[in-house]
Amino acid sequence: MNRRELAAIGFMTFALFLGAGNLIFPPLMAQQAGENWLYAIAGFLVTAVGLPALTLIVLGRLPSIDKLTAALPQWMDRSFWFLILTTIGPAFALPRAVTVAYEMGIKPFYSGNGLLLFSIIFCGLTLALALKPGKLVDYIGRIMTPALIIMLALLTVFALFNPLGAPMAATEAYQQSPIANGLTQGYMTLDAIAAVVFGWVIINTIRLRSSGNESATFRYILIIVAIYAALMALCYLAMGYLGATSSNIAAHATNGGEILAAYAAGQFGAMGQVMLAVITLIACLTTTVGITTANAEYYQNSYGFKFKISAVVITLLTATISNVGLETIIKVSLPVILVLCPIAIALIMAVIFIPKISRSNVREISVGQLVVVTIATLFGTLDALNILAKLPESVIKIAQQYLPLFNDNVSCYCQ
Repeated sequence: MNRRELAAIGFMTFALFLGAGNLIFPPLMAQQAGENWLYAIAGFLVTAVGLPALTLIVLGRLPSIDKLTAALPQWMDRSFWFLILTTIGPAFALPRAVTVAYEMGIKPFYSGNGLLLFSIIFCGLTLALALKPGKLVDYIGRIMTPALIIMLALLTVFALFNPLGAPMAATEAYQQSPIANGLTQGYMTLDAIAAVVFGWVIINTIRLRSSGNESATFRYILIIVAIYAALMALCYLAMGYLGATSSNIAAHATNGGEILAAYAAGQFGAMGQVMLAVITLIACLTTTVGITTANAEYYQNSYGFKFKISAVVITLLTATISNVGLETIIKVSLPVILVLCPIAIALIMAVIFIPKISRSNVREISVGQLVVVTIATLFGTLDALNILAKLPESVIKIAQQYLPLFNDNVSCYCQ
């Protein structure tokens, strides 16, 4: 691959990860961190950028993406991929992206309830782009992402030369441990688990465009991951700076979306609101296209369903579930996500430290990987039940006594 192709796939990778949620987390965190916002962002970058980058590199070392679970029993293998792709797909992430795109991109300019019509149009556009996966790099990497980067850069440059406030005193949590809190917030972006899903698209795209030489392919993967990591880190730093200097315009904001909206309006007036709406719509669209493509490829490779049929079904489900309401979507899907997060991260770590990847057609079970995944599942389930207030009081007392970090929900900060 030449430099232009590598840059285009790197841009595509950045755009796939950059959803509206990624824009919202850093501003609020940085505002709360105040004078310690750089320390908080440093911790944030470790889990929000470092973990996804590590995941993509590990996946790139495998003969194929599905080999990540090849050393597990077949029922566990199939269950993991089905649950993770369906949950970070039509069951949760896709409807959430459609709903957020409407709430931030359309609703500020429209007083009526247009979610149904918007979801149909948005999912139709997603389907049109997903049905041409060979053109994905052209659509996203060469057109949509540069436009997204230009708008984000424009907002950041104006903020640097004309900040709308100064960092406030940090809240108590960020005074005591800004880096640790940043690590937690970065984990909550879900990008560590999204990297497993996007791996289907990114790694397959690289392999299709490379010469077939494994060492060359892995070198391309490292370059593309570096491009993604650099762009995402710069984006998070920029969003953090906006949040840290938002004291004069959004001192009492309850979420990052309010901060960005206030900052865009403060810098550019009505045009700023339009620009933020376009940024949100593009960010959500690139994410929905990537997740839809990954799901359709999975169902095609694993179950023999035609790519086109799978993509149509996925977008129809997404459009339907989007109108159920964001609160209902989160309530139904949250338990599964809370358990899948630690399992996905445990799998990546297990493949690194307990490698056993069979290249034959015979499944060879790794006892070490099986034990790691089982433990992650147990602790993830325990944390999920605790967060959902479904854990008996007697179990909570035992866990608090013997698990020092139980109250911090260390195994799944995905709520």
